[in-house]
Amino acid sequence: MSVLSGKKILIGVTAGIAAYKTASLVRLFIKSGAQVKVVMTPAAKDFVTPLTLSTLSKNPVHSSFFDEEDENTVWNNHVEMGLWADLMLIAPATANTLSKMATGNSDNLLLATYLSAKCPIYYAPAMDLDMYNHPSTKQSFKKLQEFGNIMIPAESGELASGLVGQGRMAEPENIVQYIEKDILSKLPLKGQKVLITAGPTYEAIDPVRFIGNHSSGRMGIELAKVAANLGAHVTLVLGPSAIKVDHAYIEVINVVSAQQMYEAVVPLYKYCDIAIASAAVSDYRPKEISGQKIKKKEIEFSVELERTKDILKWMGIEKKNQFLVGFALETENEEENAKNKLKNKNLDLIVLNSLNDKGAGFKEQTNKVSLINHKLEIKTFALKAKSKVAQDIFDEINTLKNE
Repeated sequence: MSVLSGKKILIGVTAGIAAYKTASLVRLFIKSGAQVKVVMTPAAKDFVTPLTLSTLSKNPVHSSFFDEEDENTVWNNHVEMGLWADLMLIAPATANTLSKMATGNSDNLLLATYLSAKCPIYYAPAMDLDMYNHPSTKQSFKKLQEFGNIMIPAESGELASGLVGQGRMAEPENIVQYIEKDILSKLPLKGQKVLITAGPTYEAIDPVRFIGNHSSGRMGIELAKVAANLGAHVTLVLGPSAIKVDHAYIEVINVVSAQQMYEAVVPLYKYCDIAIASAAVSDYRPKEISGQKIKKKEIEFSVELERTKDILKWMGIEKKNQFLVGFALETENEEENAKNKLKNKNLDLIVLNSLNDKGAGFKEQTNKVSLINHKLEIKTFALKAKSKVAQDIFDEINTLKNE
């Protein structure tokens, strides 16, 4: 899976002969799992049709502030498009457009969108050799890089004029690889190993029955996804869950019981940089497991239980340089119980949620949490999607690790 998967990419197309390559560029981004929208300068339509790019991107393509053919005269909101994008790529970027970008000359929809964008801006120059080497063009490059924009250098080869030299827009495959590499190099968890436990555990009574809980594993899976998207290599030790995990940077180890989860964690823990114990591990298991299905005989039936291995406590005892995060799901005295767990299990951070909060807890798409750090400082968040909660948790982890 590409680091571009799930990204919202806005492509700006200007009036250069290399505009024909943007069709391939759109397809490559879509294949990488990105969402793509395209905005063009009016003159760019002479080189590649909006219909082609709209069909490939599966989104309307705009080149003016309003669609003249639309009888309702709908305004194409450049601010909205600029804020939508996770990254913007201007390809090809002609000398004319680069000059306007450098000076803030906003005389078309693409440039107005560029000036409104809050995301990283990449640009792939495309022009003839002498234009590429002209002092004014070099000044545009310098100014744009001072603004924080990222240039994807032009490649050398035969140009439209027949000259040979630097000025060709980078090939679509190289543009995609350049952006992927640049994003990866800036990810805060690049090169780090993250270990996450998630889901329930099932403790067998007999071949048919078990002791378990209602955890779906969703919170831990979302944490794994965020960690992977931040550049980490993630190992997810996952109890029984119906949720599919599909990410190139997440290794999934499936387990069933608390003992299996413990045995999976032990060899991995000493190598990880961050460990998050979000699994709902059974505290007890049957002392004896019947090899055959237990038949219904008596009115009353009892099972003798014994304690399972406290995985989080073991991790706290064995902790060296790992940043250790635990979870506390409470129904009463929530804050006090969470602080006690934080101290008793030698945690750096604990995530507290309460079953008393509507929309939080097991099998929900949302969660409402408070984060308590080792200084006993508390941050409380509103109810939000578990994917957003996972991002909040990693924002706090990165802040605490960098203190």
